[in-house]
Amino acid sequence: MANDRLSGGEPPAGDHLQSVYRFWLVGHQLERGRAPWKDPYSFQPIVDPQTVLGGWPFGFGFWPLEAALGPVVAWNLLLLGTIVVAGLLTYAWLRCLDAGPFGAALGGLLFALAPYRLEQSAGHLLGWMAILLPLALLAVERARAAPTPGRTHAWGATAALAVASIPLSGQLHLALGAVPLVLAYAALRFSRSSFAWTLAGSVAAVAIGLTIRYTLILGSPEEGGRSVSEVRRYSAEPVDFVNRWHAPRSEEFVYLGWLTPALALAGLAILLRRRRALALFLGVAALVPLLLALGTNLPGYATVWRHFPPLHFTRVPGRLLPIADLALAALAGFACADLVRRAGSRAAAAAAALLVLVVLDLAVQPLSATAADPDNGAYQALASSPPGRVLELPLFEPGQHYGSVYDYYQLQEGRQQPGGYSTIAPKAAFDFYFTHNRLSCGVWLPGDAATLIHLGISSVLFHRGVYVQAHRRGAWFAWRGLQAAGFGPVATGGAVTLFGPGDGMRAAPVSEPPRYRPVLCTGWRGRTMLGREATIWLYGEGGLQLHLGTPKFLRVRLLADGRLVDQRRFAGNVVIGTTLVGMRWHPLLISSEPGLRLTELTW
Repeated sequence: MANDRLSGGEPPAGDHLQSVYRFWLVGHQLERGRAPWKDPYSFQPIVDPQTVLGGWPFGFGFWPLEAALGPVVAWNLLLLGTIVVAGLLTYAWLRCLDAGPFGAALGGLLFALAPYRLEQSAGHLLGWMAILLPLALLAVERARAAPTPGRTHAWGATAALAVASIPLSGQLHLALGAVPLVLAYAALRFSRSSFAWTLAGSVAAVAIGLTIRYTLILGSPEEGGRSVSEVRRYSAEPVDFVNRWHAPRSEEFVYLGWLTPALALAGLAILLRRRRALALFLGVAALVPLLLALGTNLPGYATVWRHFPPLHFTRVPGRLLPIADLALAALAGFACADLVRRAGSRAAAAAAALLVLVVLDLAVQPLSATAADPDNGAYQALASSPPGRVLELPLFEPGQHYGSVYDYYQLQEGRQQPGGYSTIAPKAAFDFYFTHNRLSCGVWLPGDAATLIHLGISSVLFHRGVYVQAHRRGAWFAWRGLQAAGFGPVATGGAVTLFGPGDGMRAAPVSEPPRYRPVLCTGWRGRTMLGREATIWLYGEGGLQLHLGTPKFLRVRLLADGRLVDQRRFAGNVVIGTTLVGMRWHPLLISSEPGLRLTELTW
């Protein structure tokens, strides 16, 4: 269960596949006596084995479930379990606050079914780790009321562990809100032991966050932080909070419900008359994440973003919304408890009506069944082939989620590969992608085959389905390029084909592009270069001219059929070209800098 996406015959790419992979790594590494936080397969041998976040704490539960039931069932059981546990923990916490049995139960249901939390459970671990918020608050309450010092410290340690686990799982953005939330709550419901433990957990969380910042993030392309343009792209608009038809799997999906906010406002009014301090705490906990979710649509947010360094590494302003979900659930729970009490002899009918209305209010169903592709034939053949690294095509920049498909297939046959999926991968991994991405479009240069041999790559996996998912051009050229480079098809499983050394020839499983128009393949957005290299395929012969434009002075090199045919240093506009020999497809490789624009092409 995840977000339904275009699959193309393979598991649809998404963070859920990365999460499954990192859960699996915990048991896989422990069974071999290795550190469960190390990834021995991704970006190899380009960089040292990477420290990965996300295995804690759910990877330890995934391990036995996966061994007994397989990864798909294990994931689904854990996902469903987090929904149930989210409700139970919230219920237990609200009972400690004297919300009443029905109010606490409805509050638990509201948090369990909160659309944003469910949406962020389908792919990201944000929704999973959000269950630690009510756990931490519950632990503070239990530590206050514990009858013995031993139980006091046990519950206090639980609160500390819950807070520290949020950044330890990689959810640094949520930790920015969770730490002050739990600390403020421990101060509001003060007892010496519970506050001391919460403070210790908060200090540990900050230390973990700083360690991640100055070890894992340092040296990656993200070490300088995100850009305001990225934040603007993922900022919600006010209407999104009540837009239940906004497409799930979108980062702007922040639907709160229609009835739920109204009930929360009523609960706030009730608590302000009876328990002002708690009302203010819950009101602020609900309001601040909602305002921050607006991102650059909120006046002054960009200024705060620039001057508050921790925000520099955040991209999606709405990642604090689980805190608002919990606060709204609590306030609505108090409102419903009051409504049922006022109903008197009709309390049961009122409770039933509220239950039905709340479920209908939140029933947007962001989860759906997705393809899993267990026991893929190509990977079964890989498992029986000699040891060696693999290359997965098409290649993707390490920060693009399409690489998660390759992570997931590691569960069927773990092999080191130079690709992978991590937004904080070292720069060397990005360099490999930018240098060799042209192989995804079948553009090979002299020495490429020797490079793969030097890297220990003996097999290539061609993912027709991932070409479809990513809307990547060039699958037909990639297939022919592999055969021309000395690789032949060995086995096929669904949309995946295993290539090994050999001369086996087989027709490509995709159609040849139309010959009457050029194919702008890798490295383009529209007609603008994205990286250092871009490829084009042309069919024909005779004179070729490329009209290029750039506002700054730079160097450009043109290779046709693997040979350097033209190079210039210029600013403004220039025409480069060559003569194509032979009525056939010709690969062009343009080497320059991002931003170079192709204004016209004639041949």
